[in-house]
Amino acid sequence: MQTVRAAFRDECARLGEVLLGLDEVDLDRPTDCRPWTVRELLAHVRTGAGRLVDMLAAPAPPHAEVDAGGYYGAAKFTPPVDAARIEGGRREARELDGPALVADFDRAWRAALDAVDAAPPGRVVRTRHGDAMALAEFLRTRVVEVGVHGLDLAAALDRPPWLTPTAAQVVADLLTGGRAVPAELGWDRLTLIRKATGRAELTDRERAAVDAAGFRWLSFGG
Repeated sequence: MQTVRAAFRDECARLGEVLLGLDEVDLDRPTDCRPWTVRELLAHVRTGAGRLVDMLAAPAPPHAEVDAGGYYGAAKFTPPVDAARIEGGRREARELDGPALVADFDRAWRAALDAVDAAPPGRVVRTRHGDAMALAEFLRTRVVEVGVHGLDLAAALDRPPWLTPTAAQVVADLLTGGRAVPAELGWDRLTLIRKATGRAELTDRERAAVDAAGFRWLSFGG
């Protein structure tokens, strides 16, 4: 839990620092998460980062049924679910201007971290998909959401990726199942994450090495 907590804190704080320097023109830039703009993607990230507050206020399921890898199952992200997710981000972006949205992101992730710190050891939560998950496992998915969408935001803003080392470790370990990346690929953690989440294309050679290693890429929907 402490490793995942630190990763969530570090990645959210770093994103918050970046957001303070953005203007309305920056927020209206398009992203590769179409059809979202930077503003709309940020609204989605804000909602995801703060989701644990309500989850921890709800009754705890008796036991966990899904881990972080299982949370990212293709069956969850059907076209209707994806459409609702996209519209939700667009709707939420319309409700706040830029400074208010940035401030609300800061409030949301800090409130989530406070809720995590107040939770008892072994706490189980229920996700919006109905999954019962250990709190630490769901928090791992929040690191993925903030970290990977941070790559999307960096690309849209023409900035170098700011993925923090703690978040990179958590995301990379989830993507590989804790196994070593084949040495012949020569990937660092950032490259692994970009390749595994579709932010960079795999060459035929890379795909063959990934298949031979038995990696199971996850399905991301939010």
